[in-house]
Amino acid sequence: MRRFLVIAVAVAAVAAPVAHAGNGLIVGISEDMMKWSATGPALTRLNMNRLGIGAVRVTLQWSPGRRGPAGVTVVALRRAVDAARGRRLVLSVYSRADHAPQTARMRRRYCGFVTGLLALAPKVNDVVIWNEPNSSRFWRPQFTPDGTSLAPAAYEALLARCWDVLHAVRPTVNVIAASAPRGNDNPAASSNVSHSPVNFYLKLGEAYRSSGRRSPIFDTVGHNPYPVTNAERPWIRHPTTPTIAEGDYEKLMAVLREAFDGTGQPLPGEGKVSIWYMEQGFQTTIPADKASLYRGTESISQTLPPFFTRVAAGLTTGPAPDQATQLSDALQIAYCQPAVGAFFNFELMDEPVLGGWQSGLLWADMTPKPSYEPFKVAVRRVAAGKVDCALYAKLSAESSPDIGFTAPARKRMTSGAVQ
Repeated sequence: MRRFLVIAVAVAAVAAPVAHAGNGLIVGISEDMMKWSATGPALTRLNMNRLGIGAVRVTLQWSPGRRGPAGVTVVALRRAVDAARGRRLVLSVYSRADHAPQTARMRRRYCGFVTGLLALAPKVNDVVIWNEPNSSRFWRPQFTPDGTSLAPAAYEALLARCWDVLHAVRPTVNVIAASAPRGNDNPAASSNVSHSPVNFYLKLGEAYRSSGRRSPIFDTVGHNPYPVTNAERPWIRHPTTPTIAEGDYEKLMAVLREAFDGTGQPLPGEGKVSIWYMEQGFQTTIPADKASLYRGTESISQTLPPFFTRVAAGLTTGPAPDQATQLSDALQIAYCQPAVGAFFNFELMDEPVLGGWQSGLLWADMTPKPSYEPFKVAVRRVAAGKVDCALYAKLSAESSPDIGFTAPARKRMTSGAVQ
C-alpha cells in the first residue's frame, strides 16, 4: 500500500508564490450568455474589456448519437469564438448525466465530437472533459448496483481516450479534468449519490495505475472549489471532511500526489500542468428595483448583498459582508496558491430564474452590480502583483490549524467510503 503523504502546517507554503504572478494568473468568467443571441458576443466582449478578463469558458452539449458538431452547436461555437476574440476560449463539453460515456464506442464518439469542435475553432486550445463527473447530477451511474465505485474508472478511460485523440490533432491542446468540491461517497444516499473529490481523485489514480498507461490523461486539473455555504470565507479549510474548497489547496495537492506520484501523469507545478478553478461564485440578494427581472423562488438562504459601501472591498476577517469582498478575496487567494493557473467567476450575468445562480457581476438586465467595480480593482491588483499573500496564509492557518493530510486525517475523511 502506498505511503500516505503528510503535509505540515506551513504558512510559507502558501505565502511563497508571490513570483507566481509573473507567470500570469488567468482571470476568466464562466458564461454562456453569448450563445443565446446575436448581440451576446459584443456585450460579453465589452464587459470583459472593462473588467480585464483574459478568458471565457462556455458549455457545449454532446449527445450519444452525434459524431460531430452541427446546427445550433456550430452557431453557439461561432458566437463564443467571436466573444472571446483576443482571449482564451475554454470549451466545457458534456451532456445529460445518463449520457456519460461508459463504453469504448461512446468514448470514441464523444472525443470525436470534441475533435470536430477544435477543427471549427483553430485557435481554441482549452477543453474541459465533461463537468463534475464525481456528481450524479452530471455523471451516472456513480456506482454499480452492489455499491462498487464506477465513475472514477470510467472517467479515467474517457480522459485517456480524449487526451490521445486531441493531442494527435492538436499537440498544444490543454485537456482539462473536472471535479466538484463535495460528495457523499454513499451509493445508498437518498439524493446526490456522488464521490467526494478526495476519493474520486484517489480512485482516478488507482484506475490510471491499473491501466499500465505511461502517457498523461490530463494537462490541467479543473476544480470547482465552491465553499460549503455562500457566506463561508474562501480561505476556510475542511481538515476532517473530504470537501475540497478553495482553502483546501494543500489537501488537493496531497491527494493528487498520492494518486499520481511516480507515474506518467505530471502533477500540478510540474512542467505546464496546473490547477484551474473553473467555477467560483457567490450569490447575491435582489434589490426591490430589480425584482421584476427575476422569477421563481431563491434556492439558498444565505445570499449576500453585492456591496456594502461601508466596507472596503477586499479582505475582512469577520463574517462575509458582501459579494464584492468574497469574490475579491477568492481571486487573490487563487493568486497566492503556487500551482493555480486560472480563476473563473461563475458567471458574468445573473440567471433570471432564482432557482439558478445569481452570482454574476451584472443584473439580469445586463446592468452592472455594485460589485462590478470592486472586482475590476481586484483583477488589476492581481495583474500588478499587489496581493498580501502572507496575510491570506495567516488567516487560512488560523481557520483550521490541523490541516495535515495524515493517515488519521485521511481515515476520518474516507471512513465509510466505498471500496
